[in-house]
Amino acid sequence: MAVSEQDVRAVLGELVDPVSGKDYVAGKSVKSVKVSGADIAVEIALGYPGKGVWASIRAQIADALARLPGAGRVEVGVGSRIVAHAAQRGVKLIPGVKNIIAVASGKGGVGKSTTAVNLALALAAEGAVVGMLDADIYGPSQPTMLGIAGKPESKDGKSIEPMERHGLQAMSIGFLIDAETPMVWRGPMVTQALQQLLTETRWRDLDYLVVDLPPGTGDIQLTLAQQVPVTGAVIVTTPQDIALLDARKGLKMFQKVNIPILGIVENMSIHICSRCGHEEHIFGEGGGARMGTDYQVDLLGELPLDIRIREEADSGTPTVVADPDGRIAGIYRQIARKVALKIADLQQDHSAAFPKIVIKNT
Repeated sequence: MAVSEQDVRAVLGELVDPVSGKDYVAGKSVKSVKVSGADIAVEIALGYPGKGVWASIRAQIADALARLPGAGRVEVGVGSRIVAHAAQRGVKLIPGVKNIIAVASGKGGVGKSTTAVNLALALAAEGAVVGMLDADIYGPSQPTMLGIAGKPESKDGKSIEPMERHGLQAMSIGFLIDAETPMVWRGPMVTQALQQLLTETRWRDLDYLVVDLPPGTGDIQLTLAQQVPVTGAVIVTTPQDIALLDARKGLKMFQKVNIPILGIVENMSIHICSRCGHEEHIFGEGGGARMGTDYQVDLLGELPLDIRIREEADSGTPTVVADPDGRIAGIYRQIARKVALKIADLQQDHSAAFPKIVIKNT
């Protein structure tokens, strides 16, 4: 009995992507199906960076296709194809950047910057090309967390080359000023600086640009919401009631300006004793989940209050690269896949596909 392409697609329509929960046909992940006699060749292109699950997906599909009556040699290729997605209406995409992820919090001290850098590194570990923009003009922390020293170069005298470390392209006002120089600037100067860092950096073919926002809902957040093509926002909070109260304000701000909320990350959800391993909910329990339920937003993940996260970020080697196979890095990578999957489900940007119409007097 000969195997047909229809038979292969029927099998792919029954198999479920372990990350998206959709079958490969409904999820539009089937790039090509070729049947030559008894031999089968399938190419899967995931809409999210999923390097950590490629092997398991390849095995899942190969095993199922091998059971087809008459099947011979089975070849399964798995990769990812990240595309640009639409942002706020009337705001154009930035050259060299497909998607912008804003990482925000309503208040300081909840671990937003640490979460942002580990999210960026996790997306890169999953196979994406990623950039990190430190938008906290008053208190830039990404140079320290990424362990980057020195100043960026300008090859043409007009634009800035991003700094690089741990596979990330990075830009921060901290690269351009002395570490101990205070930024005594008013709002308009701060927003102009953010615009310059964003648009005058020569980002190179980024799938995602992670923007580490300052806490609160002030000038920088409004500038980002109104003038920067943000694909979606991630809200970072702790389970503590006070942190949740401010996080709700940040979430509502993005909703008001029609920026999709990709989800909530609950940081410091449980304390792990470095000596005995005892776990305790010292800041409360389940706050992020309740907030997600109230606003119909997904809880992307819960991160522990672990001394290693702080030590590794302070040393310039965040957890995802310091302990890539560890439990905490695994949580960050799960969060990264969920964020990318949320973006993949958003409306794509097709502006580049349409030719420009020029009207001339002849």
